[in-house]
Amino acid sequence: MTAVVDAVVVGSGPNGLSAAVELQRQGFAVRVLEAARTIGGGTRTEELTLEGFRHDVCSAIHPLGILSPCFRELPLEEHGLEWLRFPVSVGHPLDDGPSPLLVGSATDTAALLGRDGARWRSLFEPLLGQPRDLLHDLLGPLRLRPRRPLSVARFGWFGLRSATGLARRFETTEARALFAGCAGHSVLPLEHLGSAAVGMVFCLAAHVESWPCARGGSASIASALAGLFEASGGQIEVDRPVRSLADLPESRVALFDLAPRPFLRVVEGHLPASYAQRLTAYRYGPGTFKLDWALDGPIPWRDPRLAEASTVHVGGTLEEIAASERAAWEGRVAERPFLILCQQSAVDPSRAPAGKHTGYAYCHVPNGCTVDRTEAIEAQVERFAPGFRDRILARRATSPADFESANPNYVGGAVTGGAADLAQLFTRPVARLDPYSTPDPRLFLCSASTPPGGGVHGMCGYHAARSAARRLHKRSGG
Repeated sequence: MTAVVDAVVVGSGPNGLSAAVELQRQGFAVRVLEAARTIGGGTRTEELTLEGFRHDVCSAIHPLGILSPCFRELPLEEHGLEWLRFPVSVGHPLDDGPSPLLVGSATDTAALLGRDGARWRSLFEPLLGQPRDLLHDLLGPLRLRPRRPLSVARFGWFGLRSATGLARRFETTEARALFAGCAGHSVLPLEHLGSAAVGMVFCLAAHVESWPCARGGSASIASALAGLFEASGGQIEVDRPVRSLADLPESRVALFDLAPRPFLRVVEGHLPASYAQRLTAYRYGPGTFKLDWALDGPIPWRDPRLAEASTVHVGGTLEEIAASERAAWEGRVAERPFLILCQQSAVDPSRAPAGKHTGYAYCHVPNGCTVDRTEAIEAQVERFAPGFRDRILARRATSPADFESANPNYVGGAVTGGAADLAQLFTRPVARLDPYSTPDPRLFLCSASTPPGGGVHGMCGYHAARSAARRLHKRSGG
């Protein structure tokens, strides 16, 4: 007979593994169940195009991973995780004029922004006194006692604005576009209140640490978390789907690294109807259409400085980016989509055979969209890198349906765990004092559908584990 454990974690994405590690650090016996044959969730790396070309299946660049308060507490480097940094965090090509670059400190970036340099510094430098404490405050549920209350208040003053509104504090096309590209990671219309916050977080992150990738692929992050967990006695079972609560081994609590829809399938009929209805109403937001390329050489950017960028935001001006993101939210596809393009092989030769490179780019599309965006994406890259198509050896397209088929958490191709607009930012997945808890005191949610939301940082799992640990201690009388 299998021994009873304190906690079972369903799902081995970065949040599920982070939850398992945190519970184990607090002295509990934990088992992780993964439905797929390999661990990782959104942090998987596979040969998607040609032999020898290793592509990140979902997440690729990790500005919040290297700064995560959860990951920084763990000796992940002892289990193979190595962050590789780029000279430039973000490059942003424009049709006319030089590409604005997000580099180094706020002062370094400001020096490249001409007459907007002083405005850039005035926005970001006051938030960089104790940036790790500020990120700890931001990467979690609302707190009554943040570590840096004045910084949080200042961040909120600017971050609760729309990205277009905050971008127009700058005078130049270059500065506006640079900020808009970072805000595009919000998967929100840039006119929505609160969309500026994501842009600010990504800019701040770059001013603390260059946006990195993981050597060997994003799978290295999951591998390091799993290695740490198992080295301390934790158990991971792969190819172990959980279709209902009856599939769970006996445990005191269970944590689910699942979005609301797949979670509801597992707990069907078990939780109050009112709570289930609220989860059913959860909104996922736009989906994702992604291309991976095997390339015969580096992308031939018209501006050669872009070859040193971790991420290239391909989309032109603030107005073009805003139009693309608005279209996806309104159920349309943009003629010129905003792209988030990553070039990991620029610093990681293990990603491709000698002399070759990988490329990775995606755009936001309506949830569940079936339109093939290959031509539109490649046309956007060619616009700023003439001759790009000639370097393509092979490509792999991943549609919203493909994303959801590979990972049920990606409902309609939404890879960030759900819409992060103001109506859902602080109440994900539903409004509760403890957003990780459910009406059943034994069941918890630890996915990106809980605060602080999408991204490879493990903080959803970390906070959920601490919530579950309090319940375990209480039941033990500790």
